[in-house]
Amino acid sequence: MARPKPETFDKHKTVAENRRARFDYAVEDKFEAGLALQGTEVKALRAGEATIADSYAEIRDGQAWLINANIPEYSHGNRLNHEPKRPRKLLLHAREIERLLGAVERKGMTLIPLSIYFNKTGRAKVELGLAKGRQSQDKRQYIKDRDWKRDKARILREKG
Repeated sequence: MARPKPETFDKHKTVAENRRARFDYAVEDKFEAGLALQGTEVKALRAGEATIADSYAEIRDGQAWLINANIPEYSHGNRLNHEPKRPRKLLLHAREIERLLGAVERKGMTLIPLSIYFNKTGRAKVELGLAKGRQSQDKRQYIKDRDWKRDKARILREKG
């Protein structure tokens, strides 16, 4: 029997975060995926240089890929440097890939990277979100709810 996964992922050092994704999409489920990286990509990530603002994930030929994520060239990489915006393979179990593919095809959902981080063992991981796009009226309601939660917390803190 499979071991149950923890609710939150073991984020030791966050390298890149896609804060805009939580506003533009309603994230329904989260997955942790490994990244297949080349040597200088790991060094560039450890230096904290990565952007995933315009990136997304897709499933092609039974494999998951991270598209359009920018990991800039490592400054001391010489001729062995990597291509900054190349597609990177995501390491997921076959059952997870099938589940994601079914949700994307049937329900019209999107796979978006929420963050890139290193776990305690030093492995680069991507937090993927299975999300549905928000319309403009949904975004306005999201802003109202967020502001109300902030005001409510302030009021409770003052009243004590």
